[in-house]
Amino acid sequence: MPVQPQVGLVLPLGPYIVTRDELLEFAQRFDPQAFHIDEVAAKSSVLGGLAASGWHTASIMMRLLCDAYFIDADALGSTGIEEMKWLKPVYVDDVLSGEMLVTGVRASASRPDRCIVNFDAFVWDAKQEQKAIMRSMVFINASNA
Repeated sequence: MPVQPQVGLVLPLGPYIVTRDELLEFAQRFDPQAFHIDEVAAKSSVLGGLAASGWHTASIMMRLLCDAYFIDADALGSTGIEEMKWLKPVYVDDVLSGEMLVTGVRASASRPDRCIVNFDAFVWDAKQEQKAIMRSMVFINASNA
């Protein structure tokens, strides 16, 4: 049974270990910039080492959100992300954890079978360094709200 969303609800995310193989595979397919795929180039870059693409970090966040809430709540999609910030690089072997904070819950005016849940999501590494934040919304089945 899904957790009932209410303003102030905090759901834990993770943990999730970022592997070298996964980081390289994602970057080679979707963001093949040198600091994501070449260890030598990455060391001399502003990132200081081989780092995950921001889009890879966002994808990991999405996985963590699905595991923590979206799947059980029968999520029905979203209109988009209001804000996405990559605050610090995500490196190989980083262990990401975080939380989802519900900031708003309301019935859909046009679709009574849906509820709109606004949320902020945060991920950090094992040293508690914040890596990324996301502000978004998700439609969920109203029977789960």
